[in-house]
Amino acid sequence: MKKILLIAALIAGVTVNAQIFAGKGDQKVQIGADFQSGATGIQGTYDYGLAENFSMGLGVNYALGLDDDIDADFDERATIKLRFNANIGNVINIDPMFDFYPGLAFSTKNFGGHVGARYFFTDGFGVYTEAAFPLAQYKSGDLTVQEELYNQFNVSVGLAFNF
Repeated sequence: MKKILLIAALIAGVTVNAQIFAGKGDQKVQIGADFQSGATGIQGTYDYGLAENFSMGLGVNYALGLDDDIDADFDERATIKLRFNANIGNVINIDPMFDFYPGLAFSTKNFGGHVGARYFFTDGFGVYTEAAFPLAQYKSGDLTVQEELYNQFNVSVGLAFNF
C-alpha cells in the first residue's frame, strides 16, 4: 500500500509541475461567446508559441445577435485580427495549469489590447476568458452603431484547447 501511495504521489507531482504554456511550438485554440454593447457573437483564436513567454496568432469574431436598432452587414459584424501575447502564467506562478496573457492586436477595425486567462483541467482541455479594448480606431470621428461593433470593449468566455 505504501508503494502505491508513493507512486501515485510521484505521478501527481510530475503532472503538477508541467507548465500549461510550453513556449516555442506551443499551440492553443479557443472558441467561445463574446459580449459587447449592442451584440453577442462568437470568437475563435489560434496562438502559436514563438518563445518561452511569447506567442502570436489569429483571431476571428462575428456578431450573431444584434440589438433591434442595429442593421449591420457582414463586414460590420466580422473582424479578423493578428494577435501578440505575453504568456506570463509561469512568471506570476499562481497554478501550473493557469496562463495569464496580456497582448496587442491589429484588427480590421482597430489597434487594440486584450487581457486573458486560461485554466486547463487536463493537458488538452480548459476554459478561458478574455477582455478586449481598442487603443486606436482606424476611423476617426463619431462612429455609427454598426461601426462600433468590435470597436469597443468586449468580453469573451469559452473553451480552450492545447495541442
